[in-house]
Amino acid sequence: PVFLRVARKTTFINGIDLVRALEKYVTDGALEALMQFLERHLCNKKIGTLRIDDIMRMARLVLDTNIFAYENKYYRQIRGGAMGSAFTQTLANIYMLDWEQKLIQDQEADKEIYGRYIDDVFMTTNSTFDQVKEKLENAHRKDPNIRISYSIQSTIDFLDVTVSNDNGQLKTTIFHKPAAEPYILPYTSDHPRHVYHNIPYAALLRAGRICSNVEDFDIERIRIDLSLLLNEYPPSFVSKHFHRFFQLNQAMPVLERLDSEVYHEIHQNLLHTPTRKEKQLQETTEDLDALPEILQKKSLGIRMSCTQNITSKVDQD
Repeated sequence: PVFLRVARKTTFINGIDLVRALEKYVTDGALEALMQFLERHLCNKKIGTLRIDDIMRMARLVLDTNIFAYENKYYRQIRGGAMGSAFTQTLANIYMLDWEQKLIQDQEADKEIYGRYIDDVFMTTNSTFDQVKEKLENAHRKDPNIRISYSIQSTIDFLDVTVSNDNGQLKTTIFHKPAAEPYILPYTSDHPRHVYHNIPYAALLRAGRICSNVEDFDIERIRIDLSLLLNEYPPSFVSKHFHRFFQLNQAMPVLERLDSEVYHEIHQNLLHTPTRKEKQLQETTEDLDALPEILQKKSLGIRMSCTQNITSKVDQD
């Protein structure tokens, strides 16, 4: 929760991909970044009943005792942390937060956007191509353990969104991988009925949040309609739940005549209405000094968020 609160503004030019960024990150450097992070952001120098010293001892214990078996032999991991470990992944994210501060400060000074999601970074810029390239090359040289590749374009695919600079106007649409099939949970599968009721609504909600203009939204609506039909949803069922979405969001003019003004208002409302997951995240970060739930049951450790996979060298004992 502490990391989520601190990094939420920037943990979200133009398509930097941090290629396996922490594959070889140095353990001592990561622990130093963790220490600085805790000292800077813990008000009472504690999380629940755990002091910073306790957290650092557990961190060292986790990193120094990664033992596993392979083909009847035991190995100890000597660099980095175990892939899939909740703690190791959060530690990697903290390490990245420290690494990216110069980029964040530069973007804020230029009143530009910076956001990172795990190992993908999105940035906007009005600088020249050469200036942007120099900035990214400087970032590339900052830490030998972190390698980046980047793409500088007026249109970028970032996560599930295609972002475009359309003559100075921001345009967003849903990004679909070319090889992706139009798969939705088949209507004939054995699931509770309410699951199927939510699928058309949730798909339209996602389209309304991401598509910035009504024409792109309508294309996505048709795509959703076809996907549902291909997965054996009855036409009457699809029509009923499509109408439910437009009625609940007062968007019937969009369905009937592609009213762009009505759609723009709906798009803005949906975009700034927090999802259930976002509300849960907000609740999680409200009280950072409260005793974590897991510690209320067992005084064994802290579970942290999973964000980064790390692979590392091993030596044979």
